[in-house]
Amino acid sequence: MDHELLAPAPGRWPDDSRRGLFAPEMARQGLPPSGLLRCRCVALRTLAHHGSSHPLAEEEVRMNTPVARRIWLTGASSGIGLALAKELLAAGHRLALTARTLEPLQNLAASHPQQVLLVTGDITDGLQVTAMADRIAQEWGALDTAILNAGTCEYIDTRHFEAAMVERVVRTNLLASSYCIQEALPLLRKGNQPHLVGVASAVTFLALPRAEAYGASKAGLRYLFEALRIDLASENIDVTIVSPGFVDTPLTQKNDFPMPMRWPVEKAARYIADNLKRVRRPLEIAFPTAFILSMKLLALLPVRVRFAIGKRMARSETGHKDTQ
Repeated sequence: MDHELLAPAPGRWPDDSRRGLFAPEMARQGLPPSGLLRCRCVALRTLAHHGSSHPLAEEEVRMNTPVARRIWLTGASSGIGLALAKELLAAGHRLALTARTLEPLQNLAASHPQQVLLVTGDITDGLQVTAMADRIAQEWGALDTAILNAGTCEYIDTRHFEAAMVERVVRTNLLASSYCIQEALPLLRKGNQPHLVGVASAVTFLALPRAEAYGASKAGLRYLFEALRIDLASENIDVTIVSPGFVDTPLTQKNDFPMPMRWPVEKAARYIADNLKRVRRPLEIAFPTAFILSMKLLALLPVRVRFAIGKRMARSETGHKDTQ
């Protein structure tokens, strides 16, 4: 049955159209509630397309017309950040792009001159972050979304434990995000339906060998954003944590161990972008689902069992590394 044919012609609305558009006619034809809703949307969009001034048709247009948002995206020069920037630009959003590598950002600015604002610099330097926020404030006056994606990864060799490495990774993955949050919040408070997004990692669900620095920094980031979610709720600022598994990026291509269920970076960026535009914003965007579930289930095991699994993984990684 072609449900579109069930819509009455313009000007011939049922008397109870304000309560349930076309519901009586469709109910008589035995459509389930989900079918009624789908037919209602199709009919409204059809009428809106043909210029109907019915208030429900106008409401449907408003609800389904994407609104360009002012988004600050860090770590936008490669990997997930670059792919996500392309997705968001294709959706019509305006982006303030931050990274230390200029060329990819300049290419995006050249291809989308009306949408891209370059705010480049080193986010591990608090003064530079303040200057970035000042530039955004001057150009836009406010932010609707801040996506703190910038990060790094280094693995520890415990035979030569290096505290400086831990400091480096924590500074980039955690402290730099706190600098960005400090500057973004005043702009988000002036924005439209403000949204703060932090990119953590699936590694925060389960301790993994050699990931002491990376895991600690991302676990700290998770706690930071989960606490902010609670404290910012009274200001109607939504907070979302992104927890990717393995994604094929220049960073992971340097890894010397197996990466199960690895996603192409374009797929990961599309998944993140699709979830960010949901009406009811997600508390967390975690993928791939099977990988995340396996990590969470392993984390529920007794400590000694997790320890035994970790030791086996460490031996496996060592053997893999020795064959490179």
